[in-house]
Amino acid sequence: MISRRDFVKRGVALVTLGTAGAALPPVFKGAFAVRASDATADAPGRTLVIVQLAGGNDGLDTLVPYRDPVYQNLRPSLAVPESAVLPLDDEWGLHNSLASLRPLWDEGRLALVHAVGYPNPDYSHFKSMRIWQTGDPAGAVGDGWLGSYLDRLEAEEHDPFHGFNVGRSTPPELRSGGAPIPSVTDPSSYSLERLAPREAESRRRQTALLKLYEQFPKDTPYAALLETTAQDAVASSSVVQEAAGASTAADFPETPLGQGFQLLAQLIASGVNLRVAHVTLGGFDTHSGQVADHRALLQALGDALAAFYDEMRALGKERDVLTMTWSEFGRRVEENASGGTDHGAAGPLLLLGGAINGGFYGEPPALTDLTNGNLKYTVDFRSVYASVLEQWIGVPSEEILGGRFSQLNGLLT
Repeated sequence: MISRRDFVKRGVALVTLGTAGAALPPVFKGAFAVRASDATADAPGRTLVIVQLAGGNDGLDTLVPYRDPVYQNLRPSLAVPESAVLPLDDEWGLHNSLASLRPLWDEGRLALVHAVGYPNPDYSHFKSMRIWQTGDPAGAVGDGWLGSYLDRLEAEEHDPFHGFNVGRSTPPELRSGGAPIPSVTDPSSYSLERLAPREAESRRRQTALLKLYEQFPKDTPYAALLETTAQDAVASSSVVQEAAGASTAADFPETPLGQGFQLLAQLIASGVNLRVAHVTLGGFDTHSGQVADHRALLQALGDALAAFYDEMRALGKERDVLTMTWSEFGRRVEENASGGTDHGAAGPLLLLGGAINGGFYGEPPALTDLTNGNLKYTVDFRSVYASVLEQWIGVPSEEILGGRFSQLNGLLT
């Protein structure tokens, strides 16, 4: 494990690329001087972890109205039987594939928000995802709702680890005009390409390449971008690879999502100032064969979330990390003829963490009051965003969301 201060020290050493007596280029001296002088360098802020359930998660088979006869009638083959439900109260319960999360509910560290959506729902994956990612029901192309926050951080201090994505490309909700977002699928391959077969020659060429950035005229367009890109490429790759080699107390599942959460846990343990992280679990577009597929997806989700919370607790950081799920839409209430469900509207959302005041939030959806066969939303997704922005992150939500939205009162303890 390395502390943030060690990261600064080692980052300076690494950008010399192991060349004995090599001088540190000014481009890196300036960047790391900012880090070393930062009075808050050893006091990382809170971390928000976003989990995208891509494809449109079926909320009614996740948070189950297990005693509602309408649910049973409209889903004769899909309805989760009461024997496979973990009751949370007399009406609603979790699919038992999420059994790993039950202890968090009992501890008051899991919040479930009913029927989250937005006016005039769109049933296109791409359009609806863009709405959630930008925080704008108009779906206008632009920065992500969290990208706007990352831009604020970048203006105060450059840090390649303010945002982090487990995946191949920057998720749109983290997209911004100036904040760098490392996207990593395999930590072992997240590094600079070797420039020569032999290690010594490769390092010599890397040193020469970095010196080219030093000579780049500082008053020309994109000079600052080139400087920080070079710095980030060298320093962040070494930190990611070293962090990924650290052991964890929790037993993370051997699934892509489980390994993604393990990497996030290792980065947090390393001391980097991670503010926003993103992971994705795909496969929720369950038009057919839903029973088995959805069960497996929920198992993967629950086990990974529980292992991550256990690791944060082992590190003493469970109150410093908030995890939130989202999906572009729910599914239709009535099952289709292929043993699945089609694109719907509102669905539940999960938040968990040591600072969460657990329980139900929002008005439960009524299965007898539908619009075109879909659940009506009772909680605007921007209300959830506003709650996270103001109660957790500590920034004015109106500036990012373009308006004031009611919050989930008492979400945090």
